[in-house]
Amino acid sequence: MNKAFMSDNTAPVDKRILEFLSGVNDGFEKPYGNDQWTEQAELLIKNEFGKDAQFFPVLTGTGANVISLASVLSPFQGVVCASSAHINVDECGAPERFLGSKLIGLETTDGKITPDIIKPTLHSIGFEHHSQPYVISVSQTAETGVVYSIAELNALSKFAKENGMIFHVDGSRISNAAAYLWCSLSDACTGADILSFGGTKNGMMMGEAVIIINPAIGPNLKYFRKQGMQLFSKMRYISAQFIPYLKESIWKENAEHA
Repeated sequence: MNKAFMSDNTAPVDKRILEFLSGVNDGFEKPYGNDQWTEQAELLIKNEFGKDAQFFPVLTGTGANVISLASVLSPFQGVVCASSAHINVDECGAPERFLGSKLIGLETTDGKITPDIIKPTLHSIGFEHHSQPYVISVSQTAETGVVYSIAELNALSKFAKENGMIFHVDGSRISNAAAYLWCSLSDACTGADILSFGGTKNGMMMGEAVIIINPAIGPNLKYFRKQGMQLFSKMRYISAQFIPYLKESIWKENAEHA
């Protein structure tokens, strides 16, 4: 038997999502997210992540991360993350290029950052010669395969708030984290202000989403999505996938088998 240890990007699309998309592919719909399917998906997102949650479908995971960060950062501000984080290693410098901001990669023993690891970076705050730490970004699940517990997420969120920072979660594989923790998707990103919500690695065909959870941030995200080349004209084909994915708990079923 041949065995290949490749990523979840090689997996097929869940048949239930393909069947749902076949039904969506009927007739004409308004473009750029003004369609009935995007509206339905956003209601499900609000049901999962809170009534103030905002849903912004995008094309790729890197796009979701860059647009999320762009919506809350100024170029002189930095992003604190693990040195092993996807945004720091596997996005070909896209965040630095498009944000003009510094990624402050921190060494860890297991791929997870903590308030104690982050704390030394705060000495830069107010010093004009240094990039100003402003966003804490974590990957849930982390690149090393470990998962942040709800308590660890709460500690990071509390630390961010106490220091006037934004808490971003790269949730490319958040479904796997939720399955591991036996919790909801929203609990798996407890305390996050903004989430990159992945689906491609767990049964969807294409597309991810940026979810603004904290309504006080990111008022201009839709403009960054357009500038960042992540505004898909036939949005219904991305948005519609999230309907069975959430409504039928496809995310949970697939993640439990991963």
